[in-house]
Amino acid sequence: MSPETMTTLAKALVMGIGGIGPALAIGFIGLKAMESIGRNPESAGKLFVPMLLGMAFAEAIAIYSLVVAFTL
Repeated sequence: MSPETMTTLAKALVMGIGGIGPALAIGFIGLKAMESIGRNPESAGKLFVPMLLGMAFAEAIAIYSLVVAFTL
């Protein structure tokens, strides 16, 4: 395989694997937040900001993998 092909394959793997974890984390955070609000609707205001922060931190990991793919 040529070096260009290997570089393209490495970029694809970095983005694919680096996106799976954060996507699952964001889905799990949303699932548990909605489950908690369903059990106790009064807690929606208290859960919203921590839920968004958790999703933002999980999304930052995906952005790190994007940066790594650009630097390859």
